[in-house]
Amino acid sequence: MTLVALAGMATAQALLDPLPHPKFVNPLPIPDVIDATAGGALTIDVTQFEQHLGLFDQMTGAPLPTTVWGYGGSYPGPTIVARRDVPLDILWRNLLVDSLGQPLQHLLPVDTSLHMAEPEGWPDSGVPIVTHVHGGHSESASDGLPDAWFTPGFAQLGPGFVQQTLHYDNDQEAGTVWYHDHALGITRLNVYAGLAGFFLIRDANEDALAAAGNLPIGAYEVGLAIQDRMFTADGQLYRPSFPEVPGAPDPSIQPEFFGDFILVNGEAWPVLDVEPRQYRLRFLNGSDSRFYNLWLVAKSNPDDPDGLLTGAPPMWQIGTDLGLLDAPALLRRLLLGPGERADVVVDFSDPQFAGWTFILRNDAKSPFPNGAVVDPRTTGQVMAFRVSLPLDPAYPPTSLPASLRPVYGPIQPLEPTPEVPPRQLILAEMTDEYGRLRPQLGTVVDGALMWGDPATENPLLGDTEIWEVYNSTADAHPIHLHLVSFQVLDRQKYRADVDPATNALANIRLIGQRRSPPPSEQGWKDTAIMYPGEVTRVVSRFDREGLYVWHCHILSHEDHEMMRPYYVGTNPGAGRTDLAGGDELTPTSARGQRVTAASAPNPFNPRTEIRFRLPLAADVSLRIYDVRGQAVRQLPGGRYVAGEHAVVWDGTNDAGQRVASGTYVYELRAGDQVVRNRMMLVK
Repeated sequence: MTLVALAGMATAQALLDPLPHPKFVNPLPIPDVIDATAGGALTIDVTQFEQHLGLFDQMTGAPLPTTVWGYGGSYPGPTIVARRDVPLDILWRNLLVDSLGQPLQHLLPVDTSLHMAEPEGWPDSGVPIVTHVHGGHSESASDGLPDAWFTPGFAQLGPGFVQQTLHYDNDQEAGTVWYHDHALGITRLNVYAGLAGFFLIRDANEDALAAAGNLPIGAYEVGLAIQDRMFTADGQLYRPSFPEVPGAPDPSIQPEFFGDFILVNGEAWPVLDVEPRQYRLRFLNGSDSRFYNLWLVAKSNPDDPDGLLTGAPPMWQIGTDLGLLDAPALLRRLLLGPGERADVVVDFSDPQFAGWTFILRNDAKSPFPNGAVVDPRTTGQVMAFRVSLPLDPAYPPTSLPASLRPVYGPIQPLEPTPEVPPRQLILAEMTDEYGRLRPQLGTVVDGALMWGDPATENPLLGDTEIWEVYNSTADAHPIHLHLVSFQVLDRQKYRADVDPATNALANIRLIGQRRSPPPSEQGWKDTAIMYPGEVTRVVSRFDREGLYVWHCHILSHEDHEMMRPYYVGTNPGAGRTDLAGGDELTPTSARGQRVTAASAPNPFNPRTEIRFRLPLAADVSLRIYDVRGQAVRQLPGGRYVAGEHAVVWDGTNDAGQRVASGTYVYELRAGDQVVRNRMMLVK
């Protein structure tokens, strides 16, 4: 055991010591699978329970159960397997209540000084949650946005809450998507408690590879969710929360978190027994802040720096976050930032490997890339593979093909929309009102911006944009964009003059040559590592209208202002009000929910449909104005019940005459709320 002194406490906290803890003795857990390839509807509950995470009492050797949270009664949650273009509806229920139905309090200390999901009566009101399908091409209302949280039984709702059942079109290539909690200001805590799981999408291209014997399937396809944790001596989750600067709140958020136990699929340093064949491993870095730089080495030669002296099994990356590469890429190391995934095939078929055990090692510094060296005896090891099973003749061995895209063909480079200049964005470090380090996003011109500042990124629907992200901090950040899949174009070093008050950049000087991404990164991504002192360029097409967010996937950063809203379409202002709290409303109950509205198509000719959602029944008035503020058309109004509604405008005025091309504004009044959005008539 180790002892950690906590600020403001008279006694020290006894923690489990990772060094003597048994490693590579617990079998790797394989999460249950929910086959959702036929679509339909699911209900998945979030509950609290005890689970053995491979921990043992270091005095008696007895197994230690750990209280965790999970989807579907397990940590990690069940693996949801969906099918491309087969829609799926999921009701994520918050059942974090005790045996009497009373809301539970959080397992971990909560820093309420952050901008967070804080319902009335906290903490007795219960813990807010909201599920984000990370990598999903989802409508805004089902994206799991941070302000769309809800407490047990939907008793209290965040200001961005729209609907209980979330809809997933799954209209994207096969990929390693995952789901996790995303509640504002407490994502790091809810995920740490156990709220995460795999969400895999299948498609015809993957089917063709499997049918040709080019991809391992069934028991030979294994998801590996890697996370780091700390534990008290009795096996309970522990997370440091003491204030690092005088006068800061207690409990207080930390700049980053690096645990000293490595868990894979919720088990400390597990082992997987394998046959002498190829295995498809779906890697996920689900950690808060820790990067992983992974490679295999024979256990009999643990000092082998690269696994080459004794001949380690080759690793081929076949896919990135959101789809298969054009061709397999041979790996020497696999680097994963928090939130990133990699689809990898490892070949254990060499006869010399029979009976051998291989250790998956890690040497990524913390923070990455210039922080402390990992302990090779603990966090420098992840899991083991033991080549101990006989080859099952019922499943023929597989072999990787030269092309991984027999149905879809090679990945085509995205072409930016003409006359749309690259967006110049920044990653910055400021300090908050307590003097704590506060990582932020922003723009080159404006400098660092807060979560509640108006959205500065407003791509038009259908546009393809280049985002240039300048990292002026000392660390690498894995930046994640909701909704879209993007391509990494290049990276380049730079220097600039930094405004000390705002972190805005001026006099940017690019240094050296642009570096193209390595072959293992030349596929569809939703999260990319952005290195200190470099500008990273990504390109993406924004093809769904609505409100989304982009953020650092170091969860401690995301919770402490390193997240910003962006809006696709013609109405960023209304989107910002819905998500970032607006100027006057921060409702926490159903009665306080905002009215939402959008028009589609937009631009339009000659008709558009104005769709709106009412949280409660209300008297509705809907009027069209031109850009000068003159009334053009009064649309049908009256009393509407709670729910979704739509009114069509046919492009005529009150006299029945066609109006001219141009920008118009509809004003929707429902009770005491007003929504105004722009729309464009194009002839």
